[in-house]
Amino acid sequence: MGKIHVHEFITLDGSFENPAFTMPYGFTDRMGEVLGGITGSCDGILLGRNTFEMFGPAWSERSVDDDPGAPFFNDTTKYVVSSTLDEATGWQNSEVVGGYDPDKIRELKSSHDLYISGSGTLVRALLRDRLVDELHLLVYPVVLGSGARLFDGLADLPLTLVGTESFDNGVVHLSYASTA
Repeated sequence: MGKIHVHEFITLDGSFENPAFTMPYGFTDRMGEVLGGITGSCDGILLGRNTFEMFGPAWSERSVDDDPGAPFFNDTTKYVVSSTLDEATGWQNSEVVGGYDPDKIRELKSSHDLYISGSGTLVRALLRDRLVDELHLLVYPVVLGSGARLFDGLADLPLTLVGTESFDNGVVHLSYASTA
């Protein structure tokens, strides 16, 4: 049985919608190591349509010289959850699995360790349906007061804190495991 590993860049007030808030803080080498540790055990990427459409142009032209994460993002199979796309074009190794269906996700999870970044609507549905095994929040020391919030609409979501790490730029990594 595989796992679903979620990684999100998030503000103190839970906003994740526009990751531009991360820019003033930079991206430390240690943050890259942490994300590499999360992706290292994964053999599939699960994405919602919006994130797929944003990530595809950003990652498809990158090489390992541009970013050490490029081989993972480009070579790994991307499973796109979308009820509006018929095919996933423009980024190698991508396929549409259809609209959100928890049973389809369980089937994928049964044979793959899946990584998710962004994809807030999808992540909320997965959290609601207790399909997330690991939730990795990189919390930035900023309050935006606007934007979509990761936990909007969720209630009674028991999680167990399994790790914390603070980085030199003020960002904190909080790792949670699902208790469901």
